Amino acid sequence: MSNLLLRLGYLQTRRDRTPNLDLARDLAARDDKAGIREIAQNMHNDNKNIHSDCMNVMYELGRVDPNLITPYATDFVKFLKSKNHHMVEGAITALMEISKVNPEFIFKNLTEIKRIAETGSDPAVEKSISALAHTAADERFSAEVFPYLLQHLSSCSRKHLTERAEKTLPAVNEINSADFVKTLKKRLESLSGSDFTRLKKIIRLAEDF
Repeated sequence: MSNLLLRLGYLQTRRDRTPNLDLARDLAARDDKAGIREIAQNMHNDNKNIHSDCMNVMYELGRVDPNLITPYATDFVKFLKSKNHHMVEGAITALMEISKVNPEFIFKNLTEIKRIAETGSDPAVEKSISALAHTAADERFSAEVFPYLLQHLSSCSRKHLTERAEKTLPAVNEINSADFVKTLKKRLESLSGSDFTRLKKIIRLAEDF
């Protein structure tokens, strides 16, 4: 077992993920491409605890600098088909970070990202909507991706509406803001309390474009 893998939470018999976060920050600070490659390779480790921790390190790396994990973007797409929902959630989290610097890649894999948006767990759906929003923020892809986001906001459950509307904000601009506002206003009357207040705030933000 390499010294690098021995720093994983599981191999330190830790129940929390602090060791993984520390490892990610250290790899990023040193721009340790060889170390990152070793972690990426071990996302395929036969030990489910090791591959889960390695996925955790990879998406935490993405939060520090998405460019560090972009070379492994294809691996993350493959993991979207995993039967392990933790690996799926980790992979879409990584892809969400990658979407901020490489929306082209997300656009090329739109079918898989949309599938997660439609069938994934709640956390996975949130991340997929965010990935799509960052992709739609690029004017090259907005015409195709933004209508899909509006359709999602029109049909998702009330309890998820406000959160997903916030996730969509990066894609809103002066050209499409009117459609975004119109979509949200249609659903505003179905909300109450803090959700109503939050959605009103999102609408006001969009109206300022």
